[in-house]
Amino acid sequence: MGTEDNSTPIEVKHLSKSFGTQKVLNGIDLSVARGETLAVLGRSGTGKSVLLKLLIGLQKPDAGSIRINGKEIADLDRKQLNEVRKTVGFLFQQAALYDSMTVEQNVEFPLSRHTEMSAEDLKKRARELLASVGMEKDLEKMPSEISGGMQKRVGLARAIALEPGIVLFDEPTAGLDPITGAEIGQLISQLKEKHQMASIVVTHDIHGAKQFSDRVVMLNEGNILVEGTFADLEKSKDKFVVQFLSNAA
Repeated sequence: MGTEDNSTPIEVKHLSKSFGTQKVLNGIDLSVARGETLAVLGRSGTGKSVLLKLLIGLQKPDAGSIRINGKEIADLDRKQLNEVRKTVGFLFQQAALYDSMTVEQNVEFPLSRHTEMSAEDLKKRARELLASVGMEKDLEKMPSEISGGMQKRVGLARAIALEPGIVLFDEPTAGLDPITGAEIGQLISQLKEKHQMASIVVTHDIHGAKQFSDRVVMLNEGNILVEGTFADLEKSKDKFVVQFLSNAA
């Protein structure tokens, strides 16, 4: 599994998307290398989550190019797109666990659907994944019986079950207290080190982004205002960037 070739795992060029008269993305360019985590910062409703949906083909761009592992998403039929999606893990904002399944069954689900593993191997792999996110003691619990932070951990274990070369995170620390949020941030960093994934983390949590990202982009009104390291962001004289940073301090 993982990436299929040596090309840049995620490459976006001149990407545009509008809903009616609202321009959500205005011809943006960005790329993410293997083993790199890019944080996409910005206010709510600025197109951060739309970007993730475009990357996995849940929405179609109005213009521009999206290449995942060298494949142009817009050129793929449904079957080909589903093959690409298997190489991309996705952590949803609300963890999106299946309510009727135990923690363990939630992690087993993508493995049972997309691999030929035996029942014994499925269980073993799910338990390894849950141990990697500190959830090995809660296998039999239902999602409703664990906290929001724990649900995010289980969602993360499920997102990396198929050993994707790319993982997309939608507001991974939203709704969590600062300590739990920091733990999730630490987990993102550890998993990246271990698996060398290309990751995009959409967030408005500036402290988290500083902790786990290699690079950041700041989105506002469909445009990238700053792209670079956190130090570049802090040096920016752009009015919006300065305001965003001061309000997050």
